[in-house]
Amino acid sequence: MTAPSAPGDRSTDYTVVIPTLGRPSLTACLAALAAADGPPPRRVILVDDRPLDDCTPLPADIPQALRDRTVTVPGCARGPAAARNTGWRAADRTPWIVFLDDDVLPGPAWARELAADLAAATPRTAGVSARIDVPLPSGREPTDWERNTAGLATSRWITADMAYRRAALECVGGFDERFRRAFREDADLALRVLTTGWTLAEGRRRTTHPVRPADRWVSVRLQAGNADDVLMTRRHGRGWWRRAHAPRGRLPGHLAVTAAAAGALLCGAAGRRGAAAALAALWLAGTAEFAWARIAPGPRTREETRTMALTSVLIPPAATAHWLRGLLRHRRIVPVDPWGGAHPAPDVRPRPAPERV
Repeated sequence: MTAPSAPGDRSTDYTVVIPTLGRPSLTACLAALAAADGPPPRRVILVDDRPLDDCTPLPADIPQALRDRTVTVPGCARGPAAARNTGWRAADRTPWIVFLDDDVLPGPAWARELAADLAAATPRTAGVSARIDVPLPSGREPTDWERNTAGLATSRWITADMAYRRAALECVGGFDERFRRAFREDADLALRVLTTGWTLAEGRRRTTHPVRPADRWVSVRLQAGNADDVLMTRRHGRGWWRRAHAPRGRLPGHLAVTAAAAGALLCGAAGRRGAAAALAALWLAGTAEFAWARIAPGPRTREETRTMALTSVLIPPAATAHWLRGLLRHRRIVPVDPWGGAHPAPDVRPRPAPERV
């Protein structure tokens, strides 16, 4: 039996696809891409994912070196997964599609290192990831948000900088557009690609992902990802965390803390003061433990401590609400069909360990 493989074309020609909302970071990303030493992309496709009624041009300065090869296509505000599908399907028939986020900075030797990564790929290699660097402040411990962003440096297969073979994207049908946020859509694609018999490799090119500014409530908003985790479980089973090398998170604890708070309120309303007090104590203990777990490794400034205290109260019920929303929304989702791509992969054999190129 043979696993799927790419056609005989060993070309390293590539198209870069960047979904964007027109953030200021896009200009810096394009400047770094233009300045990178090595073979340039055949095409750069910017997918403008703003609402269609926003008719203003993308607020980005496209470098002279990229102007004759850069095009902008509408993404219709359907989220990054749909935007990336729009981008790679609009690309020339290049054998490789390189997905970049609009807030990353390709390194000085990025294009040369990318060419080496792609040249080293075997015919069974569906994708090659980059090495992500997240610069953290010196002279103090990182904040909770900075630590969250730093997790990208150890994440697998993230589309902050990920090259995929066009044949592999066509095999599985691209990204699952039910992932409407920039979360888990990359892990879902990687697991589907691996299920159909391809392999994924780790490359040597380096890309920097700066920590972007964020307000006090960003960690609360991020809890929407719990609904996406439900979709991942429906699609890939309970073992997907291990196979995707993804951190499990604190959802079980958040559910318990939220249940204690709800129980305390219900018992109080029913006049059961003893039970209400016990449940309230459990809620307080769980919330305090969670807050301290976030405060202890950080800079412990007054502002950071206040933010951690406030958001540690709100995160458990937010996580619970989004998890319940995911259970309701994705209740009819069926598991991944390994043959359910644009064309099935014939004679799939067991997948070996990921390559390193």
